[in-house]
Amino acid sequence: MGRRRGVSLSLPPSLLIVLFYFGAFSHVNGRINLTGPSPTPINRDLYHTSDGLMEQIKALVHRHPDKLSLEKFSGKNKGYHAEMTVVTYCRNRKQMHDKSKYRILLSFGQHGRELITSELALRILSILSKEKSLPNIDSLSLHDIFERLVIKVVPMENMNGRELVEAGDLCERRNGRGVDLNRNWSVDWGKKEKDYDPYEENPGIAPFSEPETQMMRKLCVTFEPHIWINVHSGMEALFMPYDHKNTTPDGLASYRMKLMLQRLNHLHCKDRCLVGSGGGSVGYLAHGTATDYMYDIARVPMAFTFEIYGDGTASAKDCFKMFNPVDLITFNRVLNDWSAAFIAMFNMSTHQLDELRSNTTNTTVSNLDKFVSIDDYLNGYLMERRSRYGKKMEVLDVGMQEIRTYFRLFLLSSVLLLLMFCSRISKSSRHIVSGHMAARCPCSYGICKTDEKTTLRDLPTVNYYYYYYSGY
Repeated sequence: MGRRRGVSLSLPPSLLIVLFYFGAFSHVNGRINLTGPSPTPINRDLYHTSDGLMEQIKALVHRHPDKLSLEKFSGKNKGYHAEMTVVTYCRNRKQMHDKSKYRILLSFGQHGRELITSELALRILSILSKEKSLPNIDSLSLHDIFERLVIKVVPMENMNGRELVEAGDLCERRNGRGVDLNRNWSVDWGKKEKDYDPYEENPGIAPFSEPETQMMRKLCVTFEPHIWINVHSGMEALFMPYDHKNTTPDGLASYRMKLMLQRLNHLHCKDRCLVGSGGGSVGYLAHGTATDYMYDIARVPMAFTFEIYGDGTASAKDCFKMFNPVDLITFNRVLNDWSAAFIAMFNMSTHQLDELRSNTTNTTVSNLDKFVSIDDYLNGYLMERRSRYGKKMEVLDVGMQEIRTYFRLFLLSSVLLLLMFCSRISKSSRHIVSGHMAARCPCSYGICKTDEKTTLRDLPTVNYYYYYYSGY
């Protein structure tokens, strides 16, 4: 989530007038820049550059080819180009497609200014590859946990936005063309609250208009995760759906998710993290978020948003300090505490998923599948789809735009043919009726002239009903 707090305007009228005229000359990208550059710069002793971090991850994968693999994706839309790196962990890469394993999808760096999240991604990958360890956690227990998992990590979802931050705009959270990637998903897309700020929450021109969200959606469709975690900073919180409304989902599974988050909060947040729905806890509703899509449309059984750090004392203009630790002690504490929280969550969630799987083996598949719109179906479920529980589905290896176009043309042609068919039936019926009437009486202007003794009841049955339902 990670939206900046608003700046209070409880100032003397004279100062407000000065600020108004000053702001008129400093309106940038849909916001009033009254503050200038962030007073706290990026601490390069703690934080990698985006290129440096990705090089560290590539080197890590190269050193552990038995456990880690790396894929690169790219996409473009109307001249805008984006790239994304995805690292896959499986303790034995030969078992990567083992259906008995649970699949986890982790996204970091969705907002450019939240640098600490990508550092956490590197730390988790280092722990998975055993180059780093966690204090007070038995390595044997880690082995048992990781044996059951396949984990895909997106270390930096918003590479273009991160580059803008590194170029000096430390408050930038959007992608390279000004769209908030966590408002560009289809669930409740485009709705604007009273405090809507286009600089903070621009949802784009349409759901999935951005290459980054398109790539993430395709990754979800092909990987079919059991667990999704979207990692942000700006506060300390453990959120579950929903972001766009002040409720959590109904049912036992949702209740268990909340209990698990409460336990994580107690063990690893020392009860200081907010727990519950994003919309009910963060202080504002967010529409078009990734987590709501993952839960409602992709039907990921366990979908979360983790907020791993926030400095509540930082001013609204000091974005780097607000969203990222600025000293070594806090930096290491955040990475160590949240790495441990992720490992504990992996362990707890596998037990929850075991129960969920056992409870659903005797239920209908419809309880596990989902109802989606035509566009969502065509955009997702016909793309290399496999059931989460092993049932293979047919695949249409055709471009999504072509499928959508052909499907709509098919619907249109079907409707037109149906209308033509109905029209021919109607004309045929009228022809038969008029033929019968012509045999009984002369007609003028479509009205039959009968003698006084002739009534509608005397006409053939088909003609009587024709007259009645035609309004005569």
